[in-house]
Amino acid sequence: MIDIHCHLLPGIDDGPDTLEQALELAQLAADNGITHAVVTPHIHPGRWENSRQIIEEHWARFIEALAEAAIPLQLGFAAEVRLSPEVLQLVANEQIPFHGEVDGYQILLLELPHSHVPPGSDNLTRWLLDRKIRPMIAHPERNKGIMRNLDQLEPFVEQGCFFQVTAGAAAGLFGDPARETAEAILKQGCVTVLASDAHNINHRPPRLDHGRDAAAAILGEEAANALVTTAPMSIVSKQFD
Repeated sequence: MIDIHCHLLPGIDDGPDTLEQALELAQLAADNGITHAVVTPHIHPGRWENSRQIIEEHWARFIEALAEAAIPLQLGFAAEVRLSPEVLQLVANEQIPFHGEVDGYQILLLELPHSHVPPGSDNLTRWLLDRKIRPMIAHPERNKGIMRNLDQLEPFVEQGCFFQVTAGAAAGLFGDPARETAEAILKQGCVTVLASDAHNINHRPPRLDHGRDAAAAILGEEAANALVTTAPMSIVSKQFD
């Protein structure tokens, strides 16, 4: 399986604090059947001041640690970028590491605030699309505004944004409202990929199997498997050439 949203790098955001914790997460991912992962540290102006260079440096060191620990996990890198006005400058300065390219568009993992969908968010996504950058909305099922009203997704659907649903949310680990919203988005056929959004061992582990199984109950086995295999790999394949 392919996990394209996870926080495995140590000491760079709210993922693992230490290398030991990070390696434990990576081993758990491998044990769960994840063969490839794309680490996505937060770029959140005012909170996590990461950049492409900073992320790449941490990624390169962790690649060496994985090899030394003989953990069979292939690792790429991108970022989870918080929606903010600063995104415009980050794009202009080439400070955002993208997941890959699909149909001529760079793919950017875009995080909305957890509390709501800010008015005008679709203006930013349109701005990105106009520059051949396709937003992939991170964990929309956990946004409280979308939980209350699924129609808030519609502008992004109409624009052609991608959507990444959290495997654990589909499996019910983030509560019934998130599970029900994940199920509704799956039923609409809008989910591009499932990913773990892993942060730690106990509460946010790097697992995809439980979300895939939950999706299979809605979409069938073949379509659910695609959400954790061929669909994510089609986005990030160039990272693993």
